[in-house]
Amino acid sequence: MKYVHVGVNVTNLEASIGFYQKIFGVQPVKTKVDYAKFLLDEPGLNFTLNVRDEVKGNQVNHFGFQVETSEEIHSHKSRLEKEGFFAREEMDTTCCYAVQDKFWVTDPDGNEWEFFYTKSDSEVHKIKSNVGPTEKSPANNSCC
Repeated sequence: MKYVHVGVNVTNLEASIGFYQKIFGVQPVKTKVDYAKFLLDEPGLNFTLNVRDEVKGNQVNHFGFQVETSEEIHSHKSRLEKEGFFAREEMDTTCCYAVQDKFWVTDPDGNEWEFFYTKSDSEVHKIKSNVGPTEKSPANNSCC
């Protein structure tokens, strides 16, 4: 397999292109009035945006990028905060039967993107946070 393909429905193509250009660090390879396509070699991803009149409900739990080191988490977080994104951070957290360092950003239609590094396995699925949702962190607190 060369690429994983993910197609996301969006309501505002221009805003979504701007968001994903910053997230991926590349321009789309194809843009139409109702469509945009990004091709990433690392990771191998064919990612498309498809315009819809309305996007309702949580059709997807979340998307994510697994990185190889904790340093990469901090590097991506710093890069995206410089781009103006609020990053919800969860360092040394237990989630999906693993201990992880991670952070989250949210696209213009509310889809969450997780950047994570897995430190070790765990026998616990998720440890609940004592911190409740804030204005900039969704109430669903996606884990895995």
